[in-house]
Amino acid sequence: MVNVLEDRQQFVTPSMAMARLRRVAWILILVVDAGFVAWGAMAAAFPDHLLGTGGRPILTAGYEGFTKGSWSDLASMAPMTAKYIDILFRMYGVFNVAFGLMASAVAVTAFRRGDGWAWWALLVGNTVALVSAMTYDKTVNAIGPFELSEYLGLALVWAALAVTAPVRQASGRRIPV
Repeated sequence: MVNVLEDRQQFVTPSMAMARLRRVAWILILVVDAGFVAWGAMAAAFPDHLLGTGGRPILTAGYEGFTKGSWSDLASMAPMTAKYIDILFRMYGVFNVAFGLMASAVAVTAFRRGDGWAWWALLVGNTVALVSAMTYDKTVNAIGPFELSEYLGLALVWAALAVTAPVRQASGRRIPV
């Protein structure tokens, strides 16, 4: 039995190991970016049903956390301002859908194949998108359990990219990690 296992291990080449790591990595990245699509779709279509901190709708929680004022007061005193903020938030949701779809497409095609540009695109794109969302949450004082998923998502993306990083030898030749 031990000899059989040793024989099987000898047949695993560095490129096979990298292919396995890349398979796990693109699936992790796809999960994170599909989360962007799902969250963005909810923010665009149903912002009143997307819960933020304290079980309040996310737009209300963000507005009240930032201004220390009441969303219902704003809606009654300046309804067009409230509608404008609602439209901006919905468009933010649309941009999340667009980013999530594009990043998912890159992950399941070019990154999965091992294209170097895709690794960099996913690193920069996911980092900017997730750090921007974290910055918004912190700015409006709306950090709850759901918002902490952004930190988890960034950690998953960075871990997936770390194990698939395009490393080069001094000679300039790419070597598997």
